[in-house]
Amino acid sequence: MKNSKFPPKADPAVAERIKKYNLKLVIFKFLIFIFNFSLFFFCFSFSCFAQEIKDADLAGSWYPANKEELSALLDSFLSVVSAQEINGDVIALIQPHAGLVFSGPVAAYGVKAVKGLGIKTVIIIGFAHRKQFDGVSVYNQGAFDTPLGRLNIDKELSEALISQNKKIKSYPSAFDEENSIELQLPFIKKAFPDALIVPVAIGDQDFSTVRILSDALYNVLKDRKDCLLIASTDMSHYLSYLDAIERDKRTIGILKQMSADSIFRENILSGGNMFCGVSGVAAVVLAGQKLGADSIKILKYANSGDTAGDKSRVVGYLSAVIYKSKIKNEESKMKNDNTGVQNEEDKKEGTEGMFTDAEQKRLLDIARQTIAEYLTTGKTKDFHESDPVFLEEKGAFVTLRKHGDLRGCIGNIMGKGPLYKTVRDMAIESAVNDPRFKAVTKEEFKDIEIEVSVLSVPAREFNPANIIMGKHGVIVKKGFYSGVFLPQVAAETGWSREEFLSNLCSHKAGLPPDAWKDKDTELYTFTAEVFSE
Repeated sequence: MKNSKFPPKADPAVAERIKKYNLKLVIFKFLIFIFNFSLFFFCFSFSCFAQEIKDADLAGSWYPANKEELSALLDSFLSVVSAQEINGDVIALIQPHAGLVFSGPVAAYGVKAVKGLGIKTVIIIGFAHRKQFDGVSVYNQGAFDTPLGRLNIDKELSEALISQNKKIKSYPSAFDEENSIELQLPFIKKAFPDALIVPVAIGDQDFSTVRILSDALYNVLKDRKDCLLIASTDMSHYLSYLDAIERDKRTIGILKQMSADSIFRENILSGGNMFCGVSGVAAVVLAGQKLGADSIKILKYANSGDTAGDKSRVVGYLSAVIYKSKIKNEESKMKNDNTGVQNEEDKKEGTEGMFTDAEQKRLLDIARQTIAEYLTTGKTKDFHESDPVFLEEKGAFVTLRKHGDLRGCIGNIMGKGPLYKTVRDMAIESAVNDPRFKAVTKEEFKDIEIEVSVLSVPAREFNPANIIMGKHGVIVKKGFYSGVFLPQVAAETGWSREEFLSNLCSHKAGLPPDAWKDKDTELYTFTAEVFSE
């Protein structure tokens, strides 16, 4: 019997065949591995490529997903809007971003104003409703899809923007279902079919971020004349119809000052119910000014109660254009000499014409009657004025002189309430509360001459060389320090522009005389209509 514990000796021919079979099996498995890896790599690459095309997340809800329907809706908005003349170089728009049936009738005004300008790239400054993050996100590759076709990203400009500051980065998730960006796209595609876009989302409503973004925008756009900035924002939210109009009217007044910090500060004081996209608005205003913008034109204001909603709880919408005025630039060239002194004809143009002789007399009477009443009874006299010009919110100063010498001067740069009440209240302040003088007495009041200065809204001035002596009053601000000189100070002192600014800093603001040269010091100019008894 054979021993079964030990196998028989293997046949060499069989062993060779097994060896060849195993080698083929290894090669086959390797080829399968290569095939699977290639398939995975192809799918992964395709997937990555596909992710570069940002879907139209809100199509079908916030606006029509059908190309023909969307195009017809946009055309219906644009067809009833007339293009408003912008006498200057357009730098930016402020546009709403609610559902198109609500905000589209207002947004159409801005689109109509800039259509045909030869814009190559549109930079959309929105904010992240649904994502919280520090700083600013820029979408820097691929394209955004819309029912009207794709809008490609200006990759070069996007990357340049990101390179400006570490707080500016690429965070694509910030743009998911983001209406502040997406609701601008159909109008952009309609107005500028071949334009590139740079979508920008602000993650934190912080003024330091505003400064960073405005500096970055200036740096990448200062040599470009074919770009358009859009600040995407709605206005007040969920107030009653009349309350919204009142709130938004005040917001528009502040916006017209073109002061980014005022816009931001007032939005905080209002509990955030001025501009939902306040950081974007402030950044665009500040960047626009650095790029030469000196004017803002309100194209259209309405709220959802006017467009497609009920009037119990409304949202406000604004379309406005920020631009560099050709008229102001031409006037500046014609009127200014190297010293910045304005001739007599120009002084008259800059300081007269707001009020009739009768209206000037009435404001002076209000100031005199107020002081007389206060010195006699200690009470503030009440007035009831119906003239619309007296009901506007305007800043005003009341100046008192005795035999030609200053006896008191106090005012309010920004109007708080009707003009006639500002004049009334500042008359009392000048008479009894100017810390430089003793209070005016009842006995000497007969010798007091009253002067009233009604101010225009201050505007930020980045170039001190543009300040015109005799025409411009100036506000200087740095940190917690500030001071103001009225336009007539230059005429009374004979100072040069440099002397005017140095004395303003040192004597009124408590700053070093040359603080006005510091890049962190803010200058604001205004004009005044000055009249006296």
